[in-house]
Amino acid sequence: MKIILSAAIVAAFFAGGAHAAVSGFDELPLAPESHYFPETAGTFTSGPARYNHDYTDYSEYGLPGCCHSGWIYSNRTDTTTAGHLNQHSAITGGGAEGSSNYAVANFGAPAITFDSALEVGSAWFTNTTYTALSMLQGDSFAKKFGGADGSDPDWLRLTIIGMNGAAQTGTVDFYLADFRFEDNSLDYVLDSWQQVNLSSLGLVTSLQFELASSDTGAFGINTPAYFAMDNLRVTAVPEPGQYALFASGLLLIGALVRRRQG
Repeated sequence: MKIILSAAIVAAFFAGGAHAAVSGFDELPLAPESHYFPETAGTFTSGPARYNHDYTDYSEYGLPGCCHSGWIYSNRTDTTTAGHLNQHSAITGGGAEGSSNYAVANFGAPAITFDSALEVGSAWFTNTTYTALSMLQGDSFAKKFGGADGSDPDWLRLTIIGMNGAAQTGTVDFYLADFRFEDNSLDYVLDSWQQVNLSSLGLVTSLQFELASSDTGAFGINTPAYFAMDNLRVTAVPEPGQYALFASGLLLIGALVRRRQG
């Protein structure tokens, strides 16, 4: 009976103490075929996660409405228009798992922060239309992946970095395109949402993201440095004080059981 009782208490504690949550953007209001792009630096929040958005006004150089880095969120569905004017659409034409809204990250230092340390379970990733079509077709700045005969070993890699305060907890690499196979029929530019397991990152207070490409130049990667993300799943863990309270409770229960037996 004591074992059954203790097991029930432990299960109840962890069920109540660890809370799963999803950052999926669908609670954020958007008109159809639009995206959130404030012309000011700041952050926005979805679920337990906070996303950075940076903006620099280059209108004096003839670039009104330019340029941003970090994150925006979108529900755009254009999967066919190439070029930077379509930089806020996912190649899938919608969000992951049937959702409408999703996030798009641009070059710079996209980051996600949390109010307290938690465990990251997974997130879904795909290419933007701008990046996917650039890799498939090439453009005035970036090469066609695979080259003229499809044999160039090109790739685009996303690295997700876990941070707990200033300490790095681990990294997860995910390829948004890969042309390094001996059999060229296996080469791909990702055009669907793929779920990526991030549990190896452990307990984190923030996530950072880096893009690397086989196509680079004097100013970094030539491939458009964008990716899309949706449905980030995290689990908040009990604070140390909760564990101490739980342990005290178990000691009290043990004392009561021993008294009854005596």
